[in-house]
Amino acid sequence: MTTRPPTTVLVIDDSAHNRRTIKQLLESEPDVQVLDWALDGEEGLRKVVDLRPDVVTVDLEMPRMGGYTFLRLLRSAAPTPAIVISSHTHKADVFKALELGAFDFIARPAKPTPQALEELRTELLEKVRAARLVRRGGGARRLPTRLPREREPIEAPPFIVAVGASTGGPPAVQRLLEALAAEPTFCVLVCQHMPSQFTKAFADRLDSIGPFHVSEAKEGDRLAPGHVFIAPGGRHMLLVEQAGHLVLKTPEVAAKDRYVPSVDRLFTSVSKALGHKSLAVVLTGMGSDGAAGAKDVHHVGGEVWAESEETAVVFGMPQEAISTGVVKRVLPLGEIGPALLTLARRRR
Repeated sequence: MTTRPPTTVLVIDDSAHNRRTIKQLLESEPDVQVLDWALDGEEGLRKVVDLRPDVVTVDLEMPRMGGYTFLRLLRSAAPTPAIVISSHTHKADVFKALELGAFDFIARPAKPTPQALEELRTELLEKVRAARLVRRGGGARRLPTRLPREREPIEAPPFIVAVGASTGGPPAVQRLLEALAAEPTFCVLVCQHMPSQFTKAFADRLDSIGPFHVSEAKEGDRLAPGHVFIAPGGRHMLLVEQAGHLVLKTPEVAAKDRYVPSVDRLFTSVSKALGHKSLAVVLTGMGSDGAAGAKDVHHVGGEVWAESEETAVVFGMPQEAISTGVVKRVLPLGEIGPALLTLARRRR
């Protein structure tokens, strides 16, 4: 029986303390090996070409060549999955890094307590292992174009779509919203696995691009056409009917909750509120979140769609949903938006 070689990693960070910490956390498990480290993006590019690691971890703020330039050049020099490790004080930066082709990001804890370091270790190992499976090659993701927002108020009821995503999700969600821009009646509920400190920055970034009004969901928000609500970090987002209106609830998490925010809980709440009109879409991501909720949507006569393997950065969540047997359509990311437009116009 052959033993799989360890996942190899190059650590790029100008802080000796950060490099040492990341190396120790990664090599706490025998299936991960840190090949070397680099002080900045310039040295990092040379070592990526020479060493051919499976995965790179990179800081964004470094001397000589920072993380943004490194990510731009990495795709052409030696395509390698890159995980950005960023502080909480630079929330908006990580989304630019994702658009430049980063595989995912991790929030560096503000205080290196034993619990925070253990959480960092778990997340780092999980994402490094997942990144190894990513197909190499392909260019950076398309950068956002500001879309017009000027619209007349819409009186029609919103066409509601619930979307779940994890790893690779932020650029995928952005691309989906851009594809839906031609239809003013959409209201999109997005559950994106993300550290709690970053969900508002994610919403603000999407809002700055247009054409939808995008905000982090708050307790009691009422659904309306042309709005996108992002599940708040550290809480769930549920849809309920209240006094004849569709509103959002943002309950606190329970100790038993595996995923926060939970795609399953969003999908299940949508099935209860909308019945046969429920529509759930599972995009790229690790794990199985969304599969149980997908079955609830199917049970009431709603539809479940999933992103296909050819475009999903990580096929885990879509594959788990598909394996339940309830997914009606499996489409590449670029086809999901146009297909939703067609469905929305047919249902009018």
